[in-house]
Amino acid sequence: MKVRARATHVRQSPFKVRRVLDLIRGLPVSEAETILAFTNRRATEPIDKVLKSAIANAEHNHSIDKEELIVSECYADEGPTLRRFKARARGRGTRIDKRTSHITVVVSDEIPDRVEGARA
Repeated sequence: MKVRARATHVRQSPFKVRRVLDLIRGLPVSEAETILAFTNRRATEPIDKVLKSAIANAEHNHSIDKEELIVSECYADEGPTLRRFKARARGRGTRIDKRTSHITVVVSDEIPDRVEGARA
């Protein structure tokens, strides 16, 4: 059984979020929570929030025990970009892109084949 949680419009670039998601992909949720607690990146806070939401969804909606859950999938898609302008020399302006992310975490009670093969 796969259970999903998603956070949209997180004000951080997907490139930076993916660096943290790569650390927890394929791990048991207890181990993933520990890694997020000790990782010194700004993206860990919203990822931890989404992971806890996915765990709560699995426990409440499908009665799956937390100890059985594994982070089977996690990814960050690009959200809408906020475009701002900064004043430059000679009356010009330069566009600054403030990127957003849609963070998705999927937990399941079975080990996916591709994660099992990557660990071996």
